[in-house]
Amino acid sequence: MGASVLQRPTLVLNRHWQPVHVATVARSLVLLWNEAAFVVDPDNFQLYSWADWAKLTPREDELFIRTVRFRLRVPEVLTLTRHDRPRHNAVTFSRRNLFKRDHTTCQYCGCRPGTEELTIDHVIPRSQGGQTTWENCALACVSCNARKANRTPEQANMKLRKVPVRPAWKPLYDASTVRIASWSRFLSDAYWNVPLEDGD
Repeated sequence: MGASVLQRPTLVLNRHWQPVHVATVARSLVLLWNEAAFVVDPDNFQLYSWADWAKLTPREDELFIRTVRFRLRVPEVLTLTRHDRPRHNAVTFSRRNLFKRDHTTCQYCGCRPGTEELTIDHVIPRSQGGQTTWENCALACVSCNARKANRTPEQANMKLRKVPVRPAWKPLYDASTVRIASWSRFLSDAYWNVPLEDGD
């Protein structure tokens, strides 16, 4: 259990409580020990140093790490002590992240047929010099992809719903599939659902 718990995600906020990163529990504990961060209690927003956090006894339903002398609660949210600006992480170009950016929706007709019925379309086809990048790839349903074929949207007389761009990093793009309920207190519905824009 210990190793898997250490790999769980922890939301990292800057000093203004803006999400800037997702770290493993192991990395979070190093930040806490080095006084580079405080643990944020999601229930009451109280801040804890390493010494304060180590004194707390885990509740019955809480994950913990067993040390030689005590059981340490697993932090879910940290706030940095010295980092002021939001960090601009590069979002990995992957199938998973492309589906998240495009909200599992065909970028031509707007249908949501399911992941099996969506393909990755090169806006400018590779045969015409198009590359496999954030700015040249968009989700398309099988029907729209067949209709567009090996043409640009203009050549096929089709219109993209939005211009494909590299998305700005958000916790949504973290590689972990674990969802932490307490994070919702720091991330509004609008934060998760607004259309993503290029952060560079």
